[in-house]
Amino acid sequence: MSQKIINRVANSKLETIDLELFFPEIERISFDIKLWLKDELFLVEKDFREKVKNFDWKKYKNKAVYITCSNDAIIPDWAYILISSQFNNHEIRNVIGSKEILNIKLVTDMVNTFNFSIYKGKPVIIKGCSDQKIPLSAYSVLLEKLQLEAKSIMFGEACSSVPIYKSSNKS
Repeated sequence: MSQKIINRVANSKLETIDLELFFPEIERISFDIKLWLKDELFLVEKDFREKVKNFDWKKYKNKAVYITCSNDAIIPDWAYILISSQFNNHEIRNVIGSKEILNIKLVTDMVNTFNFSIYKGKPVIIKGCSDQKIPLSAYSVLLEKLQLEAKSIMFGEACSSVPIYKSSNKS
């Protein structure tokens, strides 16, 4: 008895969304404040402001920067904010914090500009396997927008997925 094999996944209305596609292709680098501190520990305001004023910010153009301090120095908040302001003045994407926080911001920015109406009323699967590490909080950013449109949301691969959300709308 020969039965025809039917690929139900290929024939379904299931849409796949890959969160990795929301990560922009941009180099991510750190800006370590410790290099501008006296003995890499103490902030001297006059010297610090002079370094900010004379620094060549353009070398960070077309990069995404996370502003950090890699040692245990006590740094006033205004120092981080001042550096962030300079990056903003030069239209350089930046965050104060870790590389993970930067990745979350980059994903959030991309998700917020995406038109999710293409998933209206459709079952959607969020791809579970990626080449890069995706911060878990990036999934909540995606879900916030996707749940407004999708009929149902699953996580994983089409052959093996976990249900996450099902709309209460019958439409």
